Amino acid sequence: MKKICRIISIALAPLMTFTALSVSVFAANGKDDNMNMFEHSDFIEKEQPELDEETKRLISLYQRNPNDENYENLRAAVIRNYDAVLVRKEAKLAELKAETQGKPGGDAKVAEMQEIVDEIYLTYWDRINATMLRFTDERLLKWKIADAPMYEYIPVMGAGSDIYVSRTQVTNEHYKAFVDATGYKVPSSWKNGTYPAGEENYPVNMVSAADAKAYCSWLTANDQENLYRLPTESEWELAAGHMPKDADFNCGVNDGRTPVEQYAGVTRGAHGAIDFWGNVWEWTSTERSNNGVMITLGVKGGAWNTARTDCRTEYREEGRAAALVMKMSDSV
Repeated sequence: MKKICRIISIALAPLMTFTALSVSVFAANGKDDNMNMFEHSDFIEKEQPELDEETKRLISLYQRNPNDENYENLRAAVIRNYDAVLVRKEAKLAELKAETQGKPGGDAKVAEMQEIVDEIYLTYWDRINATMLRFTDERLLKWKIADAPMYEYIPVMGAGSDIYVSRTQVTNEHYKAFVDATGYKVPSSWKNGTYPAGEENYPVNMVSAADAKAYCSWLTANDQENLYRLPTESEWELAAGHMPKDADFNCGVNDGRTPVEQYAGVTRGAHGAIDFWGNVWEWTSTERSNNGVMITLGVKGGAWNTARTDCRTEYREEGRAAALVMKMSDSV
C-alpha cells in the first residue's frame, strides 16, 4: 500500500539561532463528488487578472486529454497571461517614478518596486513552470479552496499526487502532545514545561531543525498510513503560491507572533493552507550551504518583524544553521 507523504513545514523564531516549528503536514484529502472546477483562483495574485475563459477551457481540455498538444496550448496561454502581468508591473513602476520624483522617500519606494519587477524577470520561467505544475495536477478539478477549512491536510498541486500539507503551522498545542508523549526537551521559550498561557494556537517557536525532524519522526511512528518530513523549498513554494502584494498577514503590524488562524479569513496559500507569510520563519529541508563543517538550511515566509519583501514566496536568501557535519575516520 502506497503511503501518503505529509510534509512538515517548520517556522523559525525571529533573530534566534533556533527556529520556530510550524509543521505543515502533507496527507490525503477527502473525496467530494460535487467539487466545482474553478474554485481555486488563488493560483493568481490578487492584483493579477482572473483566469480568462480561454485559459479555463485549456485547463479543462488538458485534464480530459493530457497530450502534448494540449499541454503546449495551455503553456502558451499561461505565458501570455504572465506577460500581461509584466506589462502592467512595468507600467506601475513608470507611474510610481513619475509620481514620486523629487519627493521625500520617493527613491526608496521606487527601489522597492524595482526590486519586485527585477525578481519577476529573474523568476520568470520558475513561475511559468510552477503554474503549469499546478494546472496539470490530476487533483486540480477535484479540489475546492472554499472547503479547505474542513480538512486537516491540503493537497499541494504540482508536488506529486501523494503530497499534502497541513492546513496550519504546528502550534504549541500540537508540539506539547509530542513532548508529553516522548519526554523530549521543551523549547527554551516555554516555562515550567509548557507554553505561555493563552498561546496554545500560536505557532511553536525556538525549535531547531533537529527538533523539527524529531517531531516528524514521532508523527510517522504513530501513523500507519502516512510519512512526515520537512518540505523542500520548491514544495513550500508550491503550497504557498505567490504572495499577493496586498495580502494581510503578521508582518510589521504586531509586536510578536499571532495565532495561526489570525488571518485565515483574508489570506491563504495557493490551495487553502494558511499562515505562510510573516509570523515566523519556516524550516525547509533544502540546503543553502554545506562547507563541510556546518549545514545551513533554507527558511521561508519571513516573520512578524522582518521586511515585507523578505516574506515573498520567491525570496531565497534566508537560511539558518541546522547541523554540524560529523566526519568519521577509520582507526589505524
